[in-house]
Amino acid sequence: MPEPSVPRQGGRAPSCRPTIRSNPAINLAIMGTMSNGRKDLREIMTELHGSLDRRYRPEDVAVLVLRALEGRLTRRERVVLQRAARHSSRGAGGFSSMSSDYARPVGGARQVAAATRMFGQSGEVDPDDPESLLEFAATVGRSIEWVPSRTDFLADRLNREARDAAGMDLSKRQYNRRFRMLRRLAAKAGTLAVERDKRRLLIVGVTGFAAEVPLERFAADVDAACFVAYYTARRKLRREFSLAGRDNPFDEIAALLLDRCTSRSDWWLIAQARTTPDVLARLSEEERGTLLGRWSSVLRHSASMLRERWRHDTDRETMTVRRGDDSTTWNNLAVAYNAARAGWLACLSAMGALELLEASCPGKIMRLMAADLAAWHHATGGGVDPNTKVWAALPPPWEVLDGTATSTRADVEAACRAAGLDPAASGWTTPAPPRATAVFRPTPELVHGVTVADPVWAAVLRRAGVFSGRQVKEDLVAEVEHGLRSGVVVSDLPVRDQP
Repeated sequence: MPEPSVPRQGGRAPSCRPTIRSNPAINLAIMGTMSNGRKDLREIMTELHGSLDRRYRPEDVAVLVLRALEGRLTRRERVVLQRAARHSSRGAGGFSSMSSDYARPVGGARQVAAATRMFGQSGEVDPDDPESLLEFAATVGRSIEWVPSRTDFLADRLNREARDAAGMDLSKRQYNRRFRMLRRLAAKAGTLAVERDKRRLLIVGVTGFAAEVPLERFAADVDAACFVAYYTARRKLRREFSLAGRDNPFDEIAALLLDRCTSRSDWWLIAQARTTPDVLARLSEEERGTLLGRWSSVLRHSASMLRERWRHDTDRETMTVRRGDDSTTWNNLAVAYNAARAGWLACLSAMGALELLEASCPGKIMRLMAADLAAWHHATGGGVDPNTKVWAALPPPWEVLDGTATSTRADVEAACRAAGLDPAASGWTTPAPPRATAVFRPTPELVHGVTVADPVWAAVLRRAGVFSGRQVKEDLVAEVEHGLRSGVVVSDLPVRDQP
């Protein structure tokens, strides 16, 4: 096998579609978990609801869907769902090296404990809530007349005379220690607020507003809930390192589950995850207007956060990652923005209001591409994605949204024609047309976007730092080389000496 390059971040991968064979032992294990000690429906729905905010694989959601719909499925529906469920990590001997959750911000429990010890007082505080942290800091800070709005160490500290006037029996050193502690607590609250905001936008980008639906409403319609849980799990699949595009998240199982929904189903719930014309047609005008407003809010908020992270020396015509770029944050926010833009366009179209684009039509935002993936594209005769050319020709969307630049539908259509794209079919000026329903394939085991045949080997390669862009850990070099020679990597990968 040729020596692989070291990608930092992935696109979609290749090609090797695993052959799905019936395994009686696994089938028996799945059916056993459904019949022996079967969870109460309420518990199953609670776990499905919890999966919306996490990163369950579609196979694992399929197992829960089988349990939730037990006794209500046709033979064909059961067979199709079992095709996915037999690959679940919940089955006999199942295992995946990939996390089942998105990274969560670290709260301020450590800072709260330190402040409690230093000030000798405590209070009601939620260390995972930025506002609660600030309230706690303000409460304990009263003893040194500290307020969250005055945290500058040089300008806002009290001098000796002011401390004496306030009756503080503290040395300058003790006062400074307390002031620094409160500054750190306030800074932690600010960081936590930003990280929570970023995670929420990431979740909105891949699930819409489904994760914000209350459990009671989610569990009230089992058919709609099963579709939403499975479809959002498909949308959360990791990108694979490949020259090919991504699979359509709407696969044969998602189609099957959506077909189970009837006119009596909760289409508002479904619309939180799938804002497409067929779903929006089931909503009332008021519901479509509400959804339009929510998508508009996310559109502007994500654009604002992207503006703060934009580097003006970035090459907009290639969007290639460079040293110092926080590509993960940028790409997650770009996913949220583009999802919000697509939902916003879909709502405008459903309400017959696309003429508003004549005055203002903010464009899409492109993801940053790993440098070695970009080089691989060029080495194989590929060029820059036409969508990137359109993005480069238009003003940045955040400038359009705040009114400092103008981009009309005519501007976008002209940029699309120059790049060889149909502005409507490519989703720049209207909701993109539906893609062909995908065929289910088991979730590949990935290490930084590279497909690995075995989850145990994937865990070893990830721990060693392979494909991460960093030096492989010395104590694992021999083991890694053995694994690579053994063919555990099954992705198509570029070769180091490729021109």
